[in-house]
Order: sequence, then structure tokens, then C-alpha cells
Amino acid sequence: MGTVDHLRWAREAYERRDWMAAYDALSDLDPSALRGEDFARLAIAAQLVGRRNDAVQAMQRSYRIHLDAGDHPAAAMSAFWLAMSLSQAGEPTVGAGWRAKGERVLAGGDDVVERGYLLCHEVFSCIHGGEHARARELAVDVEAYGKRFDNADLTAMSLNCRGRLQLYAGDVAAGLHLLDEAMATVTSGELSPIFAGNIYCSVVEACQEICDIGRLSDWTRVLTSWCDTQPDLLLFTGQCAVHRGQIMLLRGEWAAAIEEFDRAVGRYLLVGTPTPAGSALAERAVVLQLQGDLDGAHESFARANSYGYESQPAQALLWLDQGRVDAAVTTIRRLLEEPRDPVHRAQLLAGAVEILLAGSATDEAAAVASELASVAARFGFTALKARASYATARVSLARGDPGAAVSCLKESAHRWAELGAVYEVARCRVGLGQAYVGLGDHDSAAEELAMAESAFRGLGARPAERAAAQVLRPVSPGGLTAREIEVLQHVASGLSNAEIARSLVLSEKTVARHLSNIFAKLDVSTRTAAAAYAFRHHLT
Repeated sequence: MGTVDHLRWAREAYERRDWMAAYDALSDLDPSALRGEDFARLAIAAQLVGRRNDAVQAMQRSYRIHLDAGDHPAAAMSAFWLAMSLSQAGEPTVGAGWRAKGERVLAGGDDVVERGYLLCHEVFSCIHGGEHARARELAVDVEAYGKRFDNADLTAMSLNCRGRLQLYAGDVAAGLHLLDEAMATVTSGELSPIFAGNIYCSVVEACQEICDIGRLSDWTRVLTSWCDTQPDLLLFTGQCAVHRGQIMLLRGEWAAAIEEFDRAVGRYLLVGTPTPAGSALAERAVVLQLQGDLDGAHESFARANSYGYESQPAQALLWLDQGRVDAAVTTIRRLLEEPRDPVHRAQLLAGAVEILLAGSATDEAAAVASELASVAARFGFTALKARASYATARVSLARGDPGAAVSCLKESAHRWAELGAVYEVARCRVGLGQAYVGLGDHDSAAEELAMAESAFRGLGARPAERAAAQVLRPVSPGGLTAREIEVLQHVASGLSNAEIARSLVLSEKTVARHLSNIFAKLDVSTRTAAAAYAFRHHLT
């Protein structure tokens, strides 16, 4: 194939969105055969298949060729893409430099659409800097460029940014209206691939933030389909995997969720965006914690933090299971004191209630539960309402008012059932079991707890299953926890720490910690004495 035919074939591959074929074909050509727009095509194809360094180098060539030819708008467009790529890869300072280059080559020139593209970077900068009012003003200007030049990229990006900002201002209905309008433009196929992918991911992320599970599920399916139609696409597939995993986690498909989160981590790292990889690792940690693998969850959170991801309040909830109640309470109080927009504050509240109750801060927990109920009523989404009802019930149980807890727990269970959230429904059943015990209705309690245990067993939620089984049991001798009784039973059977660890799927370090707690509670100093205590109190 001659150079002219090869170049024509490469351009056709790009137009049909066969990104790897376009990348390979353009890379194979002698650079002298490529025009500035060909280097831009090579850069975008490289970006989409995860070759970020090649993308940067190719777009720099595109910039230089256009600049030398005196085509300042095209050079500014290359600068825009460089600024976007570098900023998203964690190099905002270098990205800002390219944005400045683009603005400088357009200085004093005509009113061109490329000015609207460069203005997008100023919108993003204001959003990240917390200047939301200014960001909204600039986003309106971006939309004006889109309409003036009939440019779908700019119109959709403006709608997306303004929609997210409306959500953060607490006007959820208006925000979703704008996001839905942006998605109508995206799904029509009018947008360039990187703009389409960014808006897809932004809207799905927004749905997750506000607990709009219906939209989250629908748009995640559409995003997955969009990714699947483009061979070898790597960019955007990491976030797509995260959202699929979140839906699987909610629906109790935990093994599949872990696979999606692991897939997301790998893809984020391949495209050079480690911070989002932290979000997938934090989600992975939550699944491991639910399964009882506290050491694995701790390690996953540590990796998430190393990538610069904020893992709270999920990590503080892990600390509760590890017995670090004071640390969890201190952290959640700090987080609640920090200024946050309504959406990001709402994400703290359900976890905060659990943590504050564990720290015996019942009045604080009640205030937070009341705030969560108010937010849920304002936002109106099923999952948030379910969380609010459950939190209110937990406070009622802590205050010794099981009658008040029952209706809230039933409402929460009903809402979670609508969403197919098996684990959350089972948690509500445990709460109902506790409430019925408090009301003296042991038969109803046993029925609810049996259903909860069965659900937890099917999910592999070992800690929750054990906790449910303990509700109807008398208080254990010595104040031992359910897990400590299990360890003590194994000690009484003559097993070593290593054998106990294998049996209970724990680390030897965790077993040793449990054994130390058992010795302290029973006031014994040897395994033999502890075993004797177990036999005397019929724990074996």
C-alpha cells in the first residue's frame, strides 16, 4: 500500500472509531507524510487506547505544525487538547501552561469557536477551586459559543457543568434537567469521542453522588454499550467498570463487583490516571469488609489513600470493625465540621450516624439522622430515603424506643427491596429483630433474624451473619464478643493460632489480638485456663 492509500486508510479507521487501527496506521507512516490534523488524529486515537505519552507528543507536533503554518485557531485547538490530557493525568500546572499558549495564539484575533473550547478549562478551574458562581457564569458563555458556532461539544459540556453545579447548590431537580439535556446531545452521536466520554462519565458519577440509582443503572448501561462499540477503547472504561461494580455491590453480586473494581484499577493505571484508581480500591475495600476480610480491606484502603483518594467515611467504618471506635468518632466529627456542598455532605451522614452511635454519642447521632432525613426528603431518591429511615431507627433503638424504630425499619426495608439491595434489606431485618426483642415479641424477632441470617449467608457476609445470630442469644459470659467466642472455642479444641486463622479466614495477627482481649476479659493468662473457662461456661 502506497503512502497516499495508507494515509487514506488511517483516516477512514479514525472516522469509523477503530482507534487502535488508526493509531497503528498513523504511527507507521513517515511523519513527513502527516499534516497537522493527522497528528491531532494520532494524538486522540493514542489517548483513547491508553497511550498517553504518545498522545502528548503527537498533539505537540500538531500544535507546532499549525503554528508554523499560521493557522492559529488550529494551533489553539491542539493546545486545548494538550491542556485537557495533561490536567486529567494529574499535571494541572503543565496543562495550565498549554491553556495559556492557546489563549496567547488567539489574542487579538477573530471570534472563533476555539475560544469557547479554551474557556472550558477556566470553567473546570473554577469548579475545582470552589468558585461555583463564577463557574456557572463562564459555563453560560461556553454555551453561547456552542450556539453561535453550532458546536455540540461546547453546548453539551456547558449543560453538563451547569447541571453538576446546580446539584451542588442543592437544586437537584434543575440539575438533573440540565444533565438529561446534555445526555440527549451525547446519545445523538453529535459529539467528538473525548467530549462524549467525559460527559457520559460525569453524568453517571453525578447520579451515584446523589443516590439516583435508577439513572445510575440506566446511564451505566448506555455508557457500557457506547464503550463496547469502539474497538480497543481504554479511556473511560475504568470509570464504567467502577459504576458497574457499584451496582453489583448494591445488588449483592459481590464477587462480580470485586472483578469490576480490579478491572477499573488496571485500566485507570494504564491510561495514567492513578487518583481515580483510588476510588475503585476504596469500593473494593468495602466489599472485603462486608465479607469479613478486615486485613484485606485495610490494605485496599491504604492503596487508595496512596493514590491521593479520600477514603472517608468508609475507612472510619472499617475502624469500627477493628475496634478503633475513638479514631472513627474523631475522624467523622472532623469531616462533619468541614465545609461541603449539600451533595458531598449528604454522602457523610449515614456513616456518621453509625459511627457516633458506636461512640455512645446518641444525641449527636440523632441530629445527624434528622439532617439526613431532611436531605432525603429534598433530594427525593429511594436509596437516600432508605438510608434516612434506617438511621432514624438506629437512633430510636439506641434510645430504648423499639416501638418507634419498627415503622422506620419496615419503610427502609421496603425501599431497599425496590432497589434489589439484599444486604441492606437483611440489615433492616436485624434491626426489626432487635426491636421485637425489646417489645417482648420473641417469635417475630426469631423470624426476622432467621431471614437475615439466611440472606447474609448467601452473600458471604460472615460478620453480619454472626451478629444476627447473637441477637437472641443470652449475653455471653465474660462480655466476650461473638468473634471472641469463636476464637475461644477453637482454642478449647486445641488449635494453634495459625490453624484458627485458617479456619476463620483471619490473619494470625488478628487471632493474636482476639486472644489477648479474651485473656484480659476472662482474667486468665494461659490458653489452658481460657479453655477451662470455655468448658465451665458451656461455650464449646
